[in-house]
Amino acid sequence: MSFLELLKNRRSIRRYTDRKVEPEKIQQILTAALMSPSSKRSNPWEFIVIEEDEMLQKLSACRPTGSQLLAGSPLGIVVIADQTRTDVWMEDASIAAIIMQLEAHDLGLGSCWVQVWGRQKEEGVSAEAYIKELLSIPDEFGVLCIISIGYRDEERKPYDTEKLDYNKIHFGKFNKQP
Repeated sequence: MSFLELLKNRRSIRRYTDRKVEPEKIQQILTAALMSPSSKRSNPWEFIVIEEDEMLQKLSACRPTGSQLLAGSPLGIVVIADQTRTDVWMEDASIAAIIMQLEAHDLGLGSCWVQVWGRQKEEGVSAEAYIKELLSIPDEFGVLCIISIGYRDEERKPYDTEKLDYNKIHFGKFNKQP
């Protein structure tokens, strides 16, 4: 499959079968993440692999909406980064997170990004603070997201490239579209 075909067919999957993700596939996803580019090769990201149903259930409560799919996921990878290593830790961690999603799709798995940074669990408690306490994450680390991964229990249509908004592409300078 070409890279463009992989991008066209990779969609966010929120429902998974009960089948566990094989250790060799988890390792391959993590290896891909470790090869992710980062600013000045600072590699500020780290990854916490969660396979235990009880912990996935707790993580699913990190936000009022949008995180509940973790309770039905066989695998979650919490993407964190050391904020003291670089001022672009968020960008570096984002690149690693999407590379994990692309590798998961290439391995026949589905995935979904669950945003943590900048989200609230409840009034006065951030999703990040909740997860840091739950997983004993040191203060210097920022929690960007959790990537849910598993065998698909839903099918999504590929992107229709005819329906993409090509007006968002500008050549030479920004050109306001009518």
